[in-house]
Amino acid sequence: MALVADGLAEAGHEVTLFATGDSQTKAKLEYIFEEAPGSAAINDITLDATHTMFSLRHAEERFDVLHVHSPFSALAAAVETDVPTVHTLHGSFSREMKRLYGLVADRAWFVAISEAQRRFDQDLRYGGVVYNGIDIDRYPLVEDKQDYLLFLGRAAPEKGWLRAVEAAKLAGARLISAVKIAHPTEEEEWEQRVKPALPEGAEVLGEITHEAKADLVANARAVLFPIDWDEPFGLVMTEAMACGTPVIATPRGSVPEVIADGETGFIVSVENYPQEAAERLGRLGEISPAACRDRVDRLFDKEAMVRGYERVFEDVLEKGRGVPGSGPP
Repeated sequence: MALVADGLAEAGHEVTLFATGDSQTKAKLEYIFEEAPGSAAINDITLDATHTMFSLRHAEERFDVLHVHSPFSALAAAVETDVPTVHTLHGSFSREMKRLYGLVADRAWFVAISEAQRRFDQDLRYGGVVYNGIDIDRYPLVEDKQDYLLFLGRAAPEKGWLRAVEAAKLAGARLISAVKIAHPTEEEEWEQRVKPALPEGAEVLGEITHEAKADLVANARAVLFPIDWDEPFGLVMTEAMACGTPVIATPRGSVPEVIADGETGFIVSVENYPQEAAERLGRLGEISPAACRDRVDRLFDKEAMVRGYERVFEDVLEKGRGVPGSGPP
């Protein structure tokens, strides 16, 4: 969450960001790994533990609040310090994760990234709900779109890439996909399901730079977001709307909080996504690019996120670390 660190630093707070040495930040950067190891190493046990032990040295002497994003060793170690710990929930509430969070439920303050996520476990001690934000200035508003649809994300089955392909085929529309294919489940989805279903003319890109992504998103007629899991927050939706590009999504997770149905995109069913999405493509003229961007500017930009975390940190500092065994307030 470098954007949070940058925003807090810009607001005059003293912020130390623990990341890799090749990171760019306006906060004070400290690191033990010179270079980012790549997306395939996310949640690697050894890397996670090493990074955690490095970042929490002398924490009591240095910090007023610890803001932890990793849910594994970092959270477990942080709650053992005497420093109030705020943990932002980025993933889903699986049985294993609920068990983990339950062990520290009264020793950490939790931030949900959507109301939908918070509803999945209301027994945690929440500091608040703060939507993920984006730097809206890095996303150009384009009103005259080009003639293609865009799918952007991981190739995991729950992301719905195959449904996006089927919707584009039904509509007779060109589809460009920019996807991450790194883990075995993603490779299987690509090789066995999506690749055989691709129509002629479809374009598949791998992981791309921010500049290339912003250009693709800004010029697309629509972004297809056919998820089939309760995703806590989908940045793809806010990135698209910031560019004035409508999103056609399924009503899972945070989608109904992010998209204003009929105003900044359309929400359709999971089961009939290809048919309903193809139909909604004929109604894209109803969506105002300016209205899409305005929604992001009000609710999902960097400044709104930073203000949200400032409120959380102020509240946590006032209430303190909490007493083990006291339970949620």
